[in-house]
Amino acid sequence: MSELGFALFDTTIGRCGIAWSGRGVAGVQLPEKSERSTRSRVLRRFPAARESVPPPPIQRVIDGIGALLRGETSEFGHVSIDVEGVPDFHRRVFDVARGIRPGATSTYGEIAERLGDRHLAREVAQALGQNPFPIIVPCHRVLAAGGKMGGFSAPGGVRTKLRLLSIEGAQYGEPMLFDRLPWAVSGRRPA
Repeated sequence: MSELGFALFDTTIGRCGIAWSGRGVAGVQLPEKSERSTRSRVLRRFPAARESVPPPPIQRVIDGIGALLRGETSEFGHVSIDVEGVPDFHRRVFDVARGIRPGATSTYGEIAERLGDRHLAREVAQALGQNPFPIIVPCHRVLAAGGKMGGFSAPGGVRTKLRLLSIEGAQYGEPMLFDRLPWAVSGRRPA
């Protein structure tokens, strides 16, 4: 097994954590109520990890997460993740979810359909609920049927999911009554 390292880092939503191995990012931790709680959560998930300075590829991921959480464009499709011990079905779900761009959303059913069986929506939701790579595998961009929020297992629950989607400028939920009017689309009212 590769040696594990971890670091905590500041973002606009709080102090996050990241763990890595020689194979890539082993996990991302969204902020807990305090830095101490975030560090404890990382160490519970990765008891063999040692706090250290991130190597350059991991620092680039940290910088990208920080940028995304400031509302800047940042993509993580190129980031290597350490999926050792992750079930095959979850890996497949994560691969599909990684294709959802910032500002866009998908549903559990749509991901299940892309995997070949729309009836696997519940299993997709369960896999994303166990996602050890939030932000890199953007589970916050996956909604329940009809644009409903569904769950979110990160600290803060659905409130955190809404915050992340808002930062990214995502449109979610069912359209509002006036969303389809010309001035709602163009930003101008007719004269």
